Amino acid sequence: MTTTTGERARDILRANDRGGYTVPTAGLYPYQWNWDSAFVALGFMTFDIDRAWTEIETLFEGQWSDGFLPHIVFRVDEPTYFPGPGVWRTGQTPETSGITQPPVVASVVRRLFEAGGETARSRLEALYPRLLALHQWFHRHRDPLGKGLVMTVHPWETGRDNSPEWDLPAGRVDTSGVEPYERKDLSHIDGGMRPRKPDYDRYVALLQFGRDRDWDHHRIAEESPFRVVDVGLTMILLRADRDLRELARALGKTADVELLSVRIELAEAGVDWLWNPAAGAHCSRDVITGESSGLVTNASFLSAWAGVGSPEQRQVIQATFDRIAAEVRFMVPSTDPQSECFDRMRYWRGPIWSVVNFMISEGLNEIGDVMRSNRVRYDTLALIEQSGFYEAFCPVTGDGTGGPDFSWTAAIWLAEAHSDLKAVVA
Repeated sequence: MTTTTGERARDILRANDRGGYTVPTAGLYPYQWNWDSAFVALGFMTFDIDRAWTEIETLFEGQWSDGFLPHIVFRVDEPTYFPGPGVWRTGQTPETSGITQPPVVASVVRRLFEAGGETARSRLEALYPRLLALHQWFHRHRDPLGKGLVMTVHPWETGRDNSPEWDLPAGRVDTSGVEPYERKDLSHIDGGMRPRKPDYDRYVALLQFGRDRDWDHHRIAEESPFRVVDVGLTMILLRADRDLRELARALGKTADVELLSVRIELAEAGVDWLWNPAAGAHCSRDVITGESSGLVTNASFLSAWAGVGSPEQRQVIQATFDRIAAEVRFMVPSTDPQSECFDRMRYWRGPIWSVVNFMISEGLNEIGDVMRSNRVRYDTLALIEQSGFYEAFCPVTGDGTGGPDFSWTAAIWLAEAHSDLKAVVA
């Protein structure tokens, strides 16, 4: 780790700190985002573990009484962002959005707890019921097939907003009743790096759909015109269930360990429903039509993070990884470069995202695929060294795309570089 890069990463986290919670980047994203905060805590953990715990604790201030954890917590009403709290109108205090995001937080909390410290156990004991409630919300509301998989009802929930996986299922969404709106993101970022207007119209239509049902998540899950089992959400929740089970064991929650073990076994068996032999990977699948997307994305490589895949499937996935790695300079692009949908600079249709790379690299290392793990890890660090702390990166040139001085990119640098230092010392 170079001192200048590491110090710059810490400076970004400090600059984006709004007093106990961190915004992803100034202007473009002026609120607290769900999975952003989880990854940000990994960065704070390397130099201020108390602040890392605080990031998670403030996130859970936005949790609803039924365990739902929204994707945005609105601390203020910023005119620089659309759609703000006045559009969502969820009626919560603090005000929040009405959809969720990938539940990576239990996996991060496990790392914080295992790092130790005087307050680790007491803080875990306070957070644990909230974490369990979040997971139970997913188990209760987002597994309509009873396979242990995770269905999404809005592309924003996946964290991979405009991934080509959503093109066909989102194409069914009726946008004729979308209220007039003004996008604010384009005043901050080049439009070639952002979702297109038809995508945004569908995002807003689905927001209005949920709002018109008073954010009744049971009704939304049954009636939404967009219902897709997302490979990313599924793999992330499965891993998070495993990590939450370890936290339950540490606290002596025997009944919860058994409950989570049942869910883990269900998902381990059910995930084969997402396997697409022709694509050579797990792919998202439309619940309404039953059709596989057939698209390989960076989320497809999260199977190692989740600890799933037969030996034969892992061999196929490795071959898919190697094919893609031969086509780009940096790994892992968010969309297969061979896809006609690939766009190397447009958000989740091609660019590399450090947080997904982190999970891919960690997962590959855990299953013993050290070579591919290192490829992903060192590509991530090289991208940041070359271009800075951007939201995402072009897999062909390494140029930054999206917002600058991005919190989770800084956090991943710190987490990866800190891990590298420990490895050298060991």
